[in-house]
Amino acid sequence: MSKWFPKLYDKLMAPLEKKKLENIRRGLISKAEGHVLEIGSGTGANFPFYKNASHITAIEPNPNMIKESLPKINQTRVPIDIRQESAEVLPFKENTFDTVVGTLVFCTIPNPRQALNDIRRVLKPEGKFLLFEHVRMGNTTLSSLQNILTPVWKHLCDGCHLNRDTLKFVQESEFHVNNVTSYYNGLFLVIESTN
Repeated sequence: MSKWFPKLYDKLMAPLEKKKLENIRRGLISKAEGHVLEIGSGTGANFPFYKNASHITAIEPNPNMIKESLPKINQTRVPIDIRQESAEVLPFKENTFDTVVGTLVFCTIPNPRQALNDIRRVLKPEGKFLLFEHVRMGNTTLSSLQNILTPVWKHLCDGCHLNRDTLKFVQESEFHVNNVTSYYNGLFLVIESTN
């Protein structure tokens, strides 16, 4: 985990967030209800958009990302508890959360299948699993380019895999996928599932 990436993340993402991603985040996060677990909360980009949740437990493995997220806690009226944890081994009891949220995070999780299995464990039956991810594109030329760029990109961007097929992983993990919305020719997907 780098120390410089968390400090630059919000600045690097600001133009894309303001023009494109913020509205997608807002729409997805508005569907999060009850006790919410946010996986890989990063710099807290989602925090201001929680309106219908009663409490948020956010996990983030990088302590420098947690530090950058602290000012955003004041931008929400929902209580937020941030813990330094990884998604593969969640320190929570079974059936704890009403909703689990992840945005632009599954690209960096070292073992996404293990993380999905543990998310299923801590999510209540019929609980919501809401994801907004960049994914491996369906276009052969573009997905080949993602494959070429991924080794360098992972090194520069804190382990981010440009070519990860997150939708496939979700489908294989026995979540019931209710809706998939594609943005920007399939580069970004919103995946709404239930346990």
